Amino acid sequence: MTEGTGVLVIGGGPAGLAAAIAVRMKGFDVTVVDGAKPPIDKACGEGLMPSTMAALRTLGVTIGLGDGQSLRGVCFKDEESVLEADFSSAQGFGIRRTVLHQKMVERAQECGVTLLWNTPVAGLSHDGANLGHRALRANWIIGADGVHSRVRRWIGLYAKGRDATRFAQRQHFRVQPWTDCMEIHWSQTAQAYVTPLCNDEICVSLISRDPRMRLGDAWREFPELAGHLKSAEASSVERGAVTVTRQLHQVYRGNAVLTGDASGSVDAITGEGLYLSFHQAIELAEALAKGNLASYQQAHRRIAKRPITMGKLLLLLDRYPSLRRRAFRGMAAEPGLFARLLATHLGEASPKVLAATSLRLGWQFLTA
Repeated sequence: MTEGTGVLVIGGGPAGLAAAIAVRMKGFDVTVVDGAKPPIDKACGEGLMPSTMAALRTLGVTIGLGDGQSLRGVCFKDEESVLEADFSSAQGFGIRRTVLHQKMVERAQECGVTLLWNTPVAGLSHDGANLGHRALRANWIIGADGVHSRVRRWIGLYAKGRDATRFAQRQHFRVQPWTDCMEIHWSQTAQAYVTPLCNDEICVSLISRDPRMRLGDAWREFPELAGHLKSAEASSVERGAVTVTRQLHQVYRGNAVLTGDASGSVDAITGEGLYLSFHQAIELAEALAKGNLASYQQAHRRIAKRPITMGKLLLLLDRYPSLRRRAFRGMAAEPGLFARLLATHLGEASPKVLAATSLRLGWQFLTA
């Protein structure tokens, strides 16, 4: 049996749903297919930056106070220093990934997107996709099937250079949050990312280069964090994932196009994965409305430029602990530096401010 749709989105996670919603808002007939069923979970830090929240509002996804926890800013901690800065324009938000996914499913249904769950895709054809014993014609195909994208492989798109891979573990704990920030603890070999989710629950994500490291193995690396959690009850099982830094030469071929982690990704420590997915979705919808995927390619590179730069900086600090300690000491001596770097990370700082901040940070680094 053969059926048809205007736009077929392969992958029903947040990236695929964002693309489906944005494209549907342009008037296209949209179908999403995924081999799983909602709500779809993923091991992640569960903190949304203010710019990510803004994109959700553009997509019409409503996140209320009862869905999670407002976040004031970001705090970095290592063995010697504490760096803290508020978000300057709006608050961030901590929300369970499954809650966010369900909110996006509801918005897609409200828009009139057709959702086909428990429907794995076997491959692409010249005019659509093969869904087991069914064929589905499509004018456009969007691959939003994650970091290990089969769509990317099927259409023959490849990464620039070698991927940088790290490993993440996530678990939730019943405990009253001790912070109203996204808190990142740094050790010699890993980072622990703490996100308050409500008045009595937090999310802890561990990110390292060691595929064998688990949260239980890492507490000795983070004694302060271990102290906060010593009496806390786990409210979920530990869940693992990989986090990959990857850039592609091209994100479309013919009528097939990639978005989200399928189209390239940054390390999870940046907290920018969903920001990229949601803003890519908005730009992709504009490009499809014009029938011009080349414009999406340009927008994709522009959107990714800042997160890629910040990701490289953070991975450099991870790889060289002595460099990180010195940089943290320099920023601790002049707290405004960290605030300006956070503004840069969020895309709120002008090139002039960034240049001045870089010069000042360089001086503090030399004198730390």
